[in-house]
Amino acid sequence: MIVRVKDYMVLEVEHLQETATVRDAIHQLTKSRHHGLPVTDASGKLVGFVSAKELLRHAGEGATPLGRIIRPGTYTASPDTGLDDAARIMFRFGLRDLPIIDADGRLCGILSNLDIVRSHFERASPAKADTLIHLLTERYGVPFSFHRGLVPLERLTPTQWKVFEDELAGRRYELERGLAEPVLVVQKGDAWILVDGHHRALAAREMGLPQLQAFVLTCDRPEEFARAETGFERLAAEHHLHSIDDIEIDHSSQHPLIEVTTQLLRRFDTGTARPSSSSAP
Repeated sequence: MIVRVKDYMVLEVEHLQETATVRDAIHQLTKSRHHGLPVTDASGKLVGFVSAKELLRHAGEGATPLGRIIRPGTYTASPDTGLDDAARIMFRFGLRDLPIIDADGRLCGILSNLDIVRSHFERASPAKADTLIHLLTERYGVPFSFHRGLVPLERLTPTQWKVFEDELAGRRYELERGLAEPVLVVQKGDAWILVDGHHRALAAREMGLPQLQAFVLTCDRPEEFARAETGFERLAAEHHLHSIDDIEIDHSSQHPLIEVTTQLLRRFDTGTARPSSSSAP
């Protein structure tokens, strides 16, 4: 199935009209999280795009309408454009945001770099679920399937006993911006076993979220699976893990990936040779 721009574009688009002044545009862009904004005419048709650099160049012309300083036209896509094709356009021309127009040329959405990243996260997650399904089917001799849905945080049984505080901050950032991939959960009877996504689960709890998006694996013959004790359950019992409240947050050290990265940076700073590809994490 082809993933299209309309599956990920933002519908509520912050934009400016071509009659707005440079002063108005600077004021609006300063309050915005964007680096530039689409510009439309009175009917909503896209006429161009104004960037922060362009506004800075004309900062001394505060009363000038945008229609007089912007270059007419800009790169665009339609809602039915393939997402990968839109990503190539953005990469090729160094765009942070790509306006989306309908058949009449009216602005109907916008696609950002973050939306592209989010799409890759979401498309990568099912591969993890497929891998786990294969392992469970092979181990227990019964078929499994998965679906996407919301899982309540209070019902999750963790299988990881420690997370890193610095990584929680990153997961909160991702959750706030809709970039976090779904967690991976195995449902066994009344138990919801959290297999992947412990940092995301704790970050969501700290943010006051009651539930998370998840890929939920279920056995197609649940009565047979119910009689088996999984390695996940043994691991949880061994470390006395009953809920995500039992997970330890390590405040004393950084996530291993951060440690490796900073060690490499220190090596470069001291002028030592770059590590070979075989020593990369």
